[in-house]
Amino acid sequence: MPNILKFELNRNGVRELLQSSEIQAIIKQHASAKASQAGSGYAYDVKVGKSRAYANIYAETEEAKKDNFANNTLEKVIRL
Repeated sequence: MPNILKFELNRNGVRELLQSSEIQAIIKQHASAKASQAGSGYAYDVKVGKSRAYANIYAETEEAKKDNFANNTLEKVIRL
């Protein structure tokens, strides 16, 4: 009879990990790189939600908004 390993996921521990400052730093690094790839006028912010940290990358200036509208810049950068 094979030995079966069973474990129970500690949801609170996973939530703590996904909201931790270490994960926020990793997310900030990736968001910063993607905003830089998009060009000038693009910005990002890192926030902590109920279950995890996340980043928003967005066109901040009018020129960047026009560029994103015309060329789908953010979509292209994020797919890379």
